[in-house]
Amino acid sequence: MDELKKTGERKASFGATMKAVFWSFLGIRKRSDYEKDSASLNPVHVIIAAVIGVLLFIGVLVTLVRFAVAK
Repeated sequence: MDELKKTGERKASFGATMKAVFWSFLGIRKRSDYEKDSASLNPVHVIIAAVIGVLLFIGVLVTLVRFAVAK
């Protein structure tokens, strides 16, 4: 029950979550930023942001392949 209560108290906005997920995709994170994010990010926002990031990544790859094949 305490874990559920802690999850509801996390203060990071969805934009901050998107930024953290973006940097995580690139693999460039400071240890201090990671620790701060893990304490403040909402896990539901992280999952949603990751799905959006994956869809954008796939969309960019498909666009690049179509552009390359069209030449």
